[in-house]
Amino acid sequence: MTRPYLPLNALRAFEASARHLSFTRAGDELNVTQAAVSHQVKLLEQRLGVVLFKRLPRGLMITAEGEALLPVLGDSFDRIAEMLERLEGGRIREILMVGAVGTFAVGWLLPRLAEFQVRHPHIDIRLSTHNNRVDMAAEGLDYAIRFGDGAWHGCEAEPLFEAPFSPLCTPGIAATLHTPADLIQHTLLRSYRDNEWPSWFAAAGIPRPPPLVRGITFDSSLAMMEAATQGAGVALAPPRMFDRQLAAGTIVQPFATATSLGRYWLTRQISRPSSPAMMAFRDWLHADVRQAYGEVG
Repeated sequence: MTRPYLPLNALRAFEASARHLSFTRAGDELNVTQAAVSHQVKLLEQRLGVVLFKRLPRGLMITAEGEALLPVLGDSFDRIAEMLERLEGGRIREILMVGAVGTFAVGWLLPRLAEFQVRHPHIDIRLSTHNNRVDMAAEGLDYAIRFGDGAWHGCEAEPLFEAPFSPLCTPGIAATLHTPADLIQHTLLRSYRDNEWPSWFAAAGIPRPPPLVRGITFDSSLAMMEAATQGAGVALAPPRMFDRQLAAGTIVQPFATATSLGRYWLTRQISRPSSPAMMAFRDWLHADVRQAYGEVG
């Protein structure tokens, strides 16, 4: 089937004129004269058999037909420009959509992404964060990095590493903590997973702590740690994800006791085939985890 001829110059002239509502400003953008733009738009109108603009003494008014055509052209030109940009340098640039639980994204992934970009300059990562609840299909994600037990419906999950939880707080609060039982006198910051503090108290030898009735419940460890840094209470979080704050001394880990509540996983939809960009990211991620912690998992 023969494709219809597309008058690209005329389409470009119309699109620019519609954005500016001016043949003159469109000509300035396209580096041609006002008359040339007007002529191209007229040719397009004749070809389509519709009027795209009403010519007014002080500019243009787009018609209903023009309004219908404009977003289609704008999207098409944007996609062409994006593809041309991806083709620069003799190799197509690949886009990799990665969603990561916020704690992992900020505490582990972001400090290392520059290294990935150096190794794979043709891959553009588009990173989004979530609070461990994510719809990969709806968000168009190639990978989602999550925390838990690895059981997510319709997903293949590869273990990355464990990140045991331990109390974290300001140095001032830590100075008042001599035994794990002293924590009961403080505000204990919590996530939406209500088993975390009971699990830690059991690991510390306090199997029946009083109910946790004080404090704010957070859906993000990042927000919870910000509250802890400001002295709002004691957070229970994975120290591995906050090693920069620990090194800086803005927070401290008052007790060595930790409890394992899951691990981080690299997940993808089983129905989504692995692209070269996905395989490159997976291999790099696993290699970096092995270098940092030894065995993956």
